[in-house]
Amino acid sequence: MGKRSISEVGVKDLVEAGLSIKEAKEFQRVLKDSVNGAKGSDPSEVWRHLVAHRVLKPWHPHELHQLVYYSVYANWDANSRGPPLYWFPSLHQSKQTNLGRLMEKYGSEVLGTLYKDPITSYSLFQKFSVQQPEAYWSIILKELSVSFREAPKCILDRADESKPSGSWLPGSVLNIAECCLLPIEYPRKKDDSPAIVWRDEGYDDTEVNVLTLKELREKVMLVANALDTMFSKGDAIAIDMPMTVNAVVIYLAIVRSGFVVVSIADSFAAKEIATRLRVSKAKAIFTQDFILRGGRKFPLYSRVVDAAPNKAIVLPATGSNVGIQLREQDISWEDFLSNVNNRSRSNYYSPFYQPIDSVINILFSSGTTGEPKAIPWTQLSPLRCAADSWAHIDVQVGDVFCWPTNLGWVMGPVLLFSTFLSGATLALYQGSPLGRSFGKFVQDAGVTILGTVPSLVKAWKSTQCMKGLNWTKIKAFASTGEASNVDDDLWLSSRAYYKPIIECCGGTELASSYIQGSLVQPQAFGAFSTSSMTAGFVILDENGIPYPDELACTGEVGLFPVYLGATDRLLNADHEKVYFKGMPLYKETRLRRHGDILRRTVGGFFIVHGRADDTMNLGGIKTSSIEIERVCNRADESVLETAAVSVTPVNGGPEQLVILVVLKNGHNSEAENLRMKFSKAIQSNLNPLFKVSFVKIVPEFPRTASNKLLRRVLRDQMKDELSVRSRI
Repeated sequence: MGKRSISEVGVKDLVEAGLSIKEAKEFQRVLKDSVNGAKGSDPSEVWRHLVAHRVLKPWHPHELHQLVYYSVYANWDANSRGPPLYWFPSLHQSKQTNLGRLMEKYGSEVLGTLYKDPITSYSLFQKFSVQQPEAYWSIILKELSVSFREAPKCILDRADESKPSGSWLPGSVLNIAECCLLPIEYPRKKDDSPAIVWRDEGYDDTEVNVLTLKELREKVMLVANALDTMFSKGDAIAIDMPMTVNAVVIYLAIVRSGFVVVSIADSFAAKEIATRLRVSKAKAIFTQDFILRGGRKFPLYSRVVDAAPNKAIVLPATGSNVGIQLREQDISWEDFLSNVNNRSRSNYYSPFYQPIDSVINILFSSGTTGEPKAIPWTQLSPLRCAADSWAHIDVQVGDVFCWPTNLGWVMGPVLLFSTFLSGATLALYQGSPLGRSFGKFVQDAGVTILGTVPSLVKAWKSTQCMKGLNWTKIKAFASTGEASNVDDDLWLSSRAYYKPIIECCGGTELASSYIQGSLVQPQAFGAFSTSSMTAGFVILDENGIPYPDELACTGEVGLFPVYLGATDRLLNADHEKVYFKGMPLYKETRLRRHGDILRRTVGGFFIVHGRADDTMNLGGIKTSSIEIERVCNRADESVLETAAVSVTPVNGGPEQLVILVVLKNGHNSEAENLRMKFSKAIQSNLNPLFKVSFVKIVPEFPRTASNKLLRRVLRDQMKDELSVRSRI
């Protein structure tokens, strides 16, 4: 962090940060008054006061935000105090949140005299939800738009030993897509409530389009009727297209009519599509002729055809006619709908009700090694992700929820169910989220919750494409997919007067996150403040022994297995072997494997240090790639991103640390110069014994389709390269 304290910031510093001399003098006066007005000189109190009084504005240069934030926390000792805090809930705010309201209503009942208020008592309430999940779920199900055709016999039956996660809501029958589409008194959803708002790329200056709940329901029922003319109940039907209004309609129609969605991301090559069609035994696939991105057309149907599906139903990217010749067995969207368009009551469809543990969606892990795992979602999975978003991201009736994603990734279904089961409005931008047009849609649609992935935020910040847009309706951000960068998060939060960024980390097989942020706790950039409601875990040392609960430590996560929404089978792998075999017992129960290396800080925050297979042993000291990358990313201004891998020399000996670097556009740097800078930064920030053996500058990093960095590939490449060098 910066070494200059906030009281030492002068006019010259402010001018260097982008203000005119006049602005700098005025800002220095306001800054001084605000610092003096804080309760004491503790940095967190100073920062809290600055943010509460909106001293920093969204339109101020990012360099000014950096100067103030890093100067306030210049002398902060994270080792003894935990990560610096940037967001603090007020008592009033906390009581307006979903979870705060729930705690005010039930806190005294479940915690007795220990209950004080949502902020003070949050961790006790979270522990109660882990220890008594039946009680928590019986409360939360009343808060979501869930109606059972047949009520559950109980909340949780722990008798079936083949289901370590438990048998949840046994005996219940429902249709979860119907729950999404029904008008309901609580949470209040009416037929004329906006269900989806959207805009197509290239139409920046037109009004945002609106689809009401009734209109959405009728579209879904029309497609459900058309599906019935072609398929048998239980058939698997794939979706491989951008997350448009039509894609959402198709998804809900497949589930409403008793079929199974197969989720395939629209970025996949034909070989990946073919694998997923084969594993899921999909009978057909919904796709588009093209994908429109940044004014360009990219073929999609031709890629899908190369995967040889039985049948494709093809939507046009624009207009009403498909702009491509179809195979004989394939059918256009227009012809598909015309099967039922002329029928009376074509926009009415009675839902197909099924037991709660019926499969509705087959998703896939990102497949960083070998064949991707086929993960079946049951009707429990939507309940899990919606309840988590309701409690942690605070999705409420009237919110407009936007998260650029795809139905091929877990975030697509999570976004869909989290929005509709909470009575919020789904915001879809039908185009690339990388540029200003997306940001303008966020502004014009009145988005209140914006979900992101860190690489997207990095792109927005570095291109400055969102300059001048008004994002101040946003009440919270959310982030997932990879480790967040503190400075990128500083930029993002500052766009909306420092609103909180709720970090989420979980997995497709959990239908949710096991660690998150919370709006009833202070937040720190790039860190998770809590385990999710009802989620319990321990951090294991190298011998598989759990560290004490409050101790600052780093190790592999072991999840408590009783978990509504977690899988109990995989379609193409041994579930027991993947998630349980070799995990230690804790309180006589086998822990569930997740594979994350987690650091618990002083102050109880969590920071993900990559996967268990991304750790390295440097001179007998275990460390994670992400920890090293965090330091190296800030060591030189030419660096866009880094990847740290360790390579064992050909002739044996200690692992060597290799850093691969992608430079910012227009920047040049020498590898040797960077090697010295990285070594110095790592030695002063992490460990004086670590040194960088080799630096390689590359144009880009290999990633999975879901944007996860493939360090394993880099490690293998560097191993080969260094062995060739050693022979030379």
